[in-house]
Amino acid sequence: MTMTLAMALPARLINLNPVDWVIIGTYFLATLGLGFYLKRFSETGEDFFLAGRQMTAWVAGLSFLAANLSSLELMGWAASSYEYGILATHWYWIGAVPAMLFLGVVMMPFYYISKTHSVPGYLQLRYGEPTRMLSAICFAFMTVLVSGVNMYAMALVLKIMLGWNISFSIWISAFTVAIYVGLGGLRSAIFNEVLQFMLIWAGAIVISILGLIDVGGWSGLVARIHAEFPGQDYTHLWSGLGSFTANPMGVHWTGIVFGLGLITSFGYWTTDFLVVQRVLAAKDLRSAQMAPIIAAGFKFCVPFIVILPGLLGLAVLPYHLVGQTQAAATGAFSYNEVLPLMLARYCGPGLLGLGITALIAGFMSGMAGNVSAFATVWTYDLHRPMIERRAVRRGLLRPAAAAAAEVAGTGDIVGISGVVPEPLRSDKHYVRMGRASILVGVLISIGTAYFVMQFASIMDYVQALFSFFIAPLFGTVILGMLWKRTTGAGGFWGLLSGTCTSVGMWLAIKVNPGALAYVALSSHAKAMAANLYQALWSGIVCVLVTVVVSLATAPRPEAELNGLVYGCTLLPDDGEMALYQRPWFWAAIVFTVLFIGNLILW
Repeated sequence: MTMTLAMALPARLINLNPVDWVIIGTYFLATLGLGFYLKRFSETGEDFFLAGRQMTAWVAGLSFLAANLSSLELMGWAASSYEYGILATHWYWIGAVPAMLFLGVVMMPFYYISKTHSVPGYLQLRYGEPTRMLSAICFAFMTVLVSGVNMYAMALVLKIMLGWNISFSIWISAFTVAIYVGLGGLRSAIFNEVLQFMLIWAGAIVISILGLIDVGGWSGLVARIHAEFPGQDYTHLWSGLGSFTANPMGVHWTGIVFGLGLITSFGYWTTDFLVVQRVLAAKDLRSAQMAPIIAAGFKFCVPFIVILPGLLGLAVLPYHLVGQTQAAATGAFSYNEVLPLMLARYCGPGLLGLGITALIAGFMSGMAGNVSAFATVWTYDLHRPMIERRAVRRGLLRPAAAAAAEVAGTGDIVGISGVVPEPLRSDKHYVRMGRASILVGVLISIGTAYFVMQFASIMDYVQALFSFFIAPLFGTVILGMLWKRTTGAGGFWGLLSGTCTSVGMWLAIKVNPGALAYVALSSHAKAMAANLYQALWSGIVCVLVTVVVSLATAPRPEAELNGLVYGCTLLPDDGEMALYQRPWFWAAIVFTVLFIGNLILW
């Protein structure tokens, strides 16, 4: 049957009752009110960009997760689970939890004790200015692109659910985020993300509960999906990954384990400043280590509110969308609308308002995370070194007096690299610059929101971006932390070659779709599989080039690597601490639960 949902459902799915409007309106007022209240606590650079480093492990951990749990995440992975089945769960379990645990146990000590404002700031300390600049430019570019996807996802919800004009939805929601993040900085973003995390769970879990009741539980869901799609296995995690043709994603287990689990996952969760920034706001090292471990425990549960609605859609929607590639911008329904369709199916007055508020909260969370990270990287890693330092060299700007123990915002600090930087401008200047860059980032994101409308599945688009900018970055960071022989030239050329490799493969597939067979090792591979192998090859190229160039160039003296590399750094001692208080103990528990979950759904 070729009929699509566009022929079966109206453009506007629902009419909200007054109680639904009250719930939505209350959320917007609470969000803006919190931003205005927290402005008084965000007048210094440390407060505005790192929330004063006062967050507890639980607050930092929930914010760490909520910054990723956006409307893009909710709608995108519900769409992907409708398209690919339960295989989308891999992006949460194999593709997130191990990397989050690794960040907490292994990498956070270096990020935290270096007191850097950003991941590019760490790269400046480890590799030098060229590598920092390259990573900062790539990251700033990626954040506004992903932020635009979040905007589009939110506008799509309001268009489908309420019939609102998509442009109006984009502008009004972007304006709200710009106000509360611009006022309170990272502190406002973090506290709103904790609120949004709770709203997302409260609103999204309703679909899963009512949907499972409707289909007769998990066994009834599996039976319906098998009856609807007898030729594909949509309900097993691993058993269909032995070949490219035995699963709906057209992927082999090597792509999942290495392309997703090793390269993309570790690259995103350990080097993407959008999420790492939240952990850097923790009040002490133990809190910084526990935050991603706490988040990993919740991340394990997220498929129940994201993947499960897509699986329920496979079982209950009247006309399936599998094979449809027409984007919603053309007026037809696509994979991206699955979650709103399920929300309209199962939620009545009150619950519907709560569900829409959850999606709006998801948008706010993802958008705020991107623009706050963009503001930090622009202010400290692009504006200051590229614009202000050049103005100083030309005599156009006179630096302020040096403060012996002050962090200048370049990533350099006293006590690690031996550098006592001279602040070029006052602290208030950088706060003003941060607020201005938030507005600029929002405006650029609006433009990218219109660009992404052409994609049938927004998660295919986002995963392609991660393969460009995140996958090679992990190789650069992890080699810098674990191998003292890595040099500045090796880090720069490795990162550049890895990024160019991924972009080159993506362009090759766009020009000649037949190239997919070479990139993903099979002619049966699909778009998501191509993203995984692009990430894998770019990571391998980055590591190989970094090693070769490092061996051919002179390394830095070990004395300069204190606080930057394992083997050259005396890490803080946990002291006398009970077993249950140690981060690695909780990391081991979460990993055990993850292992059992994979066995159950094998």
